[in-house]
Amino acid sequence: MLRVTVWNEFFHETINREVRKIYPDGIHGAIAKFLSEEKDIEVRTVTMTDPEFGLSDEILNSTDVLIWWAHVKHHEIPDEVAAKVKERVLKGMGFIALHSAHLSKPFTMLMGTSCGLRWRDNDRERVWNVNPSHPIAKGIGPYFELEHEEMYGEYFDIPIPEDIIFLGWFKGGEVFRSGCTFRRGYGKIFYFQPGHEEHPTYYNPNIQTILKNAVRWAAPCNTRDSLDSPWCESPEKLRQE
Repeated sequence: MLRVTVWNEFFHETINREVRKIYPDGIHGAIAKFLSEEKDIEVRTVTMTDPEFGLSDEILNSTDVLIWWAHVKHHEIPDEVAAKVKERVLKGMGFIALHSAHLSKPFTMLMGTSCGLRWRDNDRERVWNVNPSHPIAKGIGPYFELEHEEMYGEYFDIPIPEDIIFLGWFKGGEVFRSGCTFRRGYGKIFYFQPGHEEHPTYYNPNIQTILKNAVRWAAPCNTRDSLDSPWCESPEKLRQE
Protein backbone atom coordinates (compact mmCIF):
# COMPACT_ATOMS: atom_id res chain seq x y z
CA MET A 1 0.00 0.00 0.00
CA LEU A 2 1.09 3.56 -0.71
CA ARG A 3 0.90 5.44 2.56
CA VAL A 4 -0.42 8.97 2.09
CA THR A 5 -0.68 11.65 4.77
CA VAL A 6 -2.89 14.67 4.02
CA TRP A 7 -1.80 17.69 6.07
CA ASN A 8 -4.11 20.69 6.40
CA GLU A 9 -3.78 23.79 8.53
CA PHE A 10 -7.58 23.42 9.09
CA PHE A 11 -8.32 27.05 9.85
CA HIS A 12 -10.79 28.45 7.30
CA GLU A 13 -13.20 25.55 7.84
CA THR A 14 -13.39 26.43 11.55
CA ILE A 15 -14.05 30.17 11.21
CA ASN A 16 -15.87 30.58 7.88
CA ARG A 17 -19.40 29.18 7.61
CA GLU A 18 -19.37 29.16 3.80
CA VAL A 19 -16.11 27.22 3.66
CA ARG A 20 -17.48 24.78 6.23
CA LYS A 21 -20.54 24.19 4.03
CA ILE A 22 -18.29 23.27 1.11
CA TYR A 23 -15.90 21.14 3.17
CA PRO A 24 -17.79 19.95 6.27
CA ASP A 25 -15.04 17.41 7.02
CA GLY A 26 -12.28 19.86 6.15
CA ILE A 27 -10.29 20.08 2.93
CA HIS A 28 -8.13 17.25 4.23
CA GLY A 29 -11.23 15.11 4.73
CA ALA A 30 -12.46 15.74 1.19
CA ILE A 31 -9.09 14.80 -0.31
CA ALA A 32 -8.73 11.74 1.90
CA LYS A 33 -12.19 10.51 0.93
CA PHE A 34 -11.51 10.20 -2.80
CA LEU A 35 -7.96 8.95 -2.32
CA SER A 36 -9.15 6.22 0.05
CA GLU A 37 -11.39 4.85 -2.72
CA GLU A 38 -8.22 3.54 -4.39
CA LYS A 39 -7.27 -0.01 -3.37
CA ASP A 40 -3.54 0.70 -3.42
CA ILE A 41 -3.65 3.89 -1.31
CA GLU A 42 -3.84 4.08 2.49
CA VAL A 43 -4.72 7.56 3.75
CA ARG A 44 -4.56 9.37 7.06
CA THR A 45 -5.16 13.03 7.84
CA VAL A 46 -3.40 15.38 10.22
CA THR A 47 -3.72 19.08 10.98
CA MET A 48 -1.51 21.71 12.53
CA THR A 49 -3.55 21.50 15.76
CA ASP A 50 -2.43 17.90 16.29
CA PRO A 51 0.54 17.15 18.57
CA GLU A 52 3.84 18.20 16.98
CA PHE A 53 1.81 19.99 14.29
CA GLY A 54 0.76 16.58 12.98
CA LEU A 55 4.32 15.89 11.83
CA SER A 56 5.91 13.64 14.40
CA ASP A 57 8.81 11.42 13.41
CA GLU A 58 6.49 8.42 13.66
CA ILE A 59 4.08 9.93 11.14
CA LEU A 60 6.73 11.17 8.71
CA ASN A 61 8.65 7.90 8.84
CA SER A 62 5.51 6.00 7.84
CA THR A 63 4.51 8.35 5.01
CA ASP A 64 5.30 7.67 1.35
CA VAL A 65 3.64 10.86 0.08
CA LEU A 66 2.79 13.99 2.05
CA ILE A 67 0.04 16.25 0.67
CA TRP A 68 0.13 19.80 2.08
CA TRP A 69 -2.69 22.40 2.04
CA ALA A 70 -2.16 25.70 3.82
CA HIS A 71 -3.03 29.35 3.37
CA VAL A 72 -2.59 31.81 6.24
CA LYS A 73 -0.72 29.90 8.95
CA HIS A 74 2.62 29.30 7.21
CA HIS A 75 4.48 31.39 9.77
CA GLU A 76 3.21 29.28 12.67
CA ILE A 77 5.04 26.18 11.54
CA PRO A 78 8.41 26.10 13.33
CA ASP A 79 11.46 26.13 11.08
CA GLU A 80 12.70 22.90 12.61
CA VAL A 81 9.44 21.11 11.74
CA ALA A 82 9.60 22.34 8.14
CA ALA A 83 13.25 21.31 7.95
CA LYS A 84 12.28 17.84 9.13
CA VAL A 85 9.80 17.58 6.23
CA LYS A 86 12.47 18.77 3.82
CA GLU A 87 14.90 16.12 5.03
CA ARG A 88 12.30 13.39 4.57
CA VAL A 89 11.72 14.58 0.99
CA LEU A 90 15.46 14.53 0.30
CA LYS A 91 15.48 10.93 1.52
CA GLY A 92 12.64 9.90 -0.81
CA MET A 93 9.24 10.95 0.53
CA GLY A 94 6.97 12.43 -2.13
CA PHE A 95 5.60 15.93 -1.51
CA ILE A 96 2.50 17.46 -3.11
CA ALA A 97 1.95 21.17 -2.42
CA LEU A 98 -1.58 22.37 -3.12
CA HIS A 99 -2.76 25.89 -3.99
CA SER A 100 -1.42 28.44 -1.47
CA ALA A 101 1.03 25.90 -0.08
CA HIS A 102 3.41 27.57 -2.54
CA LEU A 103 4.31 29.79 0.42
CA SER A 104 4.53 26.98 2.96
CA LYS A 105 7.87 26.65 4.72
CA PRO A 106 8.61 23.12 3.44
CA PHE A 107 7.95 24.13 -0.18
CA THR A 108 9.99 27.35 -0.07
CA MET A 109 12.84 25.50 1.67
CA LEU A 110 12.82 22.88 -1.07
CA MET A 111 12.62 25.46 -3.86
CA GLY A 112 15.11 27.96 -2.45
CA THR A 113 13.18 30.94 -3.89
CA SER A 114 10.44 33.28 -2.68
CA CYS A 115 7.73 31.31 -4.57
CA GLY A 116 5.80 34.56 -4.89
CA LEU A 117 3.15 35.14 -7.56
CA ARG A 118 0.32 37.45 -8.64
CA TRP A 119 -3.22 36.71 -7.45
CA ARG A 120 -6.77 37.99 -7.20
CA ASP A 121 -10.06 36.49 -6.10
CA ASN A 122 -12.70 34.56 -7.99
CA ASP A 123 -12.13 33.97 -11.69
CA ARG A 124 -12.88 31.28 -14.25
CA GLU A 125 -9.92 29.05 -15.02
CA ARG A 126 -9.21 26.83 -18.00
CA VAL A 127 -6.57 24.26 -17.09
CA TRP A 128 -4.65 23.19 -20.19
CA ASN A 129 -2.95 19.81 -20.32
CA VAL A 130 0.37 20.75 -21.93
CA ASN A 131 2.20 17.49 -21.19
CA PRO A 132 -0.32 14.71 -21.94
CA SER A 133 2.29 11.92 -21.93
CA HIS A 134 3.23 12.58 -18.30
CA PRO A 135 1.86 10.01 -15.80
CA ILE A 136 0.18 12.76 -13.75
CA ALA A 137 -1.85 13.76 -16.83
CA LYS A 138 -3.19 10.24 -17.43
CA GLY A 139 -6.94 10.32 -18.09
CA ILE A 140 -7.08 14.11 -18.51
CA GLY A 141 -8.28 15.62 -21.80
CA PRO A 142 -6.78 18.60 -23.63
CA TYR A 143 -8.26 20.96 -21.04
CA PHE A 144 -10.95 21.31 -18.40
CA GLU A 145 -12.61 24.32 -16.81
CA LEU A 146 -13.18 25.46 -13.26
CA GLU A 147 -16.03 27.94 -13.17
CA HIS A 148 -14.76 29.54 -9.98
CA GLU A 149 -11.16 29.54 -8.82
CA GLU A 150 -8.69 32.02 -7.35
CA MET A 151 -6.46 33.54 -10.02
CA TYR A 152 -2.76 32.83 -9.68
CA GLY A 153 -0.64 34.55 -12.33
CA GLU A 154 2.93 34.88 -13.49
CA TYR A 155 5.56 35.69 -12.60
CA PHE A 156 5.74 32.64 -10.34
CA ASP A 157 9.13 32.80 -8.60
CA ILE A 158 10.12 29.14 -8.65
CA PRO A 159 13.17 27.34 -10.06
CA ILE A 160 12.79 25.98 -13.58
CA PRO A 161 10.56 22.90 -13.14
CA GLU A 162 11.55 19.45 -14.28
CA ASP A 163 8.19 19.29 -16.10
CA ILE A 164 5.28 21.65 -16.62
CA ILE A 165 2.17 19.48 -16.94
CA PHE A 166 -0.69 21.96 -16.66
CA LEU A 167 -1.02 25.60 -17.64
CA GLY A 168 -3.80 27.71 -16.18
CA TRP A 169 -5.49 30.42 -18.24
CA PHE A 170 -7.90 32.87 -16.63
CA LYS A 171 -10.63 35.02 -18.18
CA GLY A 172 -8.64 38.11 -17.21
CA GLY A 173 -5.93 36.96 -19.62
CA GLU A 174 -3.40 35.77 -17.06
CA VAL A 175 -1.56 32.47 -17.41
CA PHE A 176 0.11 30.36 -14.75
CA ARG A 177 2.29 27.27 -14.51
CA SER A 178 -0.39 25.45 -12.55
CA GLY A 179 1.08 21.95 -12.43
CA CYS A 180 4.87 21.57 -12.06
CA THR A 181 7.21 18.81 -10.94
CA PHE A 182 10.60 18.97 -9.27
CA ARG A 183 13.12 16.53 -7.80
CA ARG A 184 15.11 17.18 -4.68
CA GLY A 185 17.49 14.50 -3.49
CA TYR A 186 15.63 11.20 -3.79
CA GLY A 187 12.21 12.86 -3.49
CA LYS A 188 9.67 13.91 -6.11
CA ILE A 189 7.59 17.08 -5.73
CA PHE A 190 4.39 18.17 -7.47
CA TYR A 191 2.95 21.67 -7.12
CA PHE A 192 -0.70 22.03 -8.17
CA GLN A 193 -2.42 25.42 -8.17
CA PRO A 194 -6.24 24.82 -8.11
CA GLY A 195 -7.87 24.47 -4.70
CA HIS A 196 -9.02 27.75 -3.15
CA GLU A 197 -11.01 27.04 0.00
CA GLU A 198 -14.06 29.06 -1.08
CA HIS A 199 -14.70 26.87 -4.12
CA PRO A 200 -15.57 23.14 -4.40
CA THR A 201 -12.48 22.41 -6.49
CA TYR A 202 -11.60 19.12 -4.79
CA TYR A 203 -14.93 17.59 -5.82
CA ASN A 204 -14.08 18.06 -9.50
CA PRO A 205 -13.42 14.64 -11.15
CA ASN A 206 -10.44 15.98 -13.12
CA ILE A 207 -8.82 17.38 -9.98
CA GLN A 208 -9.35 14.07 -8.21
CA THR A 209 -7.83 12.10 -11.09
CA ILE A 210 -4.79 14.38 -11.16
CA LEU A 211 -4.17 13.99 -7.43
CA LYS A 212 -4.57 10.21 -7.58
CA ASN A 213 -2.05 10.13 -10.41
CA ALA A 214 0.26 12.51 -8.55
CA VAL A 215 0.30 10.33 -5.43
CA ARG A 216 1.38 7.32 -7.45
CA TRP A 217 3.98 9.34 -9.38
CA ALA A 218 5.46 10.91 -6.24
CA ALA A 219 5.63 7.70 -4.21
CA PRO A 220 9.15 6.43 -3.59
CA CYS A 221 10.05 3.39 -5.67
CA ASN A 222 10.91 1.21 -2.70
CA THR A 223 7.56 -0.28 -1.75
CA ARG A 224 6.14 -3.60 -2.83
CA ASP A 225 3.27 -1.92 -4.69
CA SER A 226 5.63 0.37 -6.59
CA LEU A 227 7.81 -2.34 -8.17
CA ASP A 228 5.51 -2.90 -11.15
CA SER A 229 4.34 0.71 -11.37
CA PRO A 230 4.91 2.74 -14.55
CA TRP A 231 5.68 5.67 -12.24
CA CYS A 232 8.96 4.02 -11.25
CA GLU A 233 11.76 4.33 -13.77
CA SER A 234 13.74 1.17 -13.03
CA PRO A 235 11.79 -1.57 -11.23
CA GLU A 236 14.31 -4.21 -12.37
CA LYS A 237 17.10 -2.39 -10.56
CA LEU A 238 14.97 -2.20 -7.42
CA ARG A 239 14.28 -5.94 -7.58
CA GLN A 240 18.00 -6.63 -7.88
CA GLU A 241 18.70 -4.46 -4.88
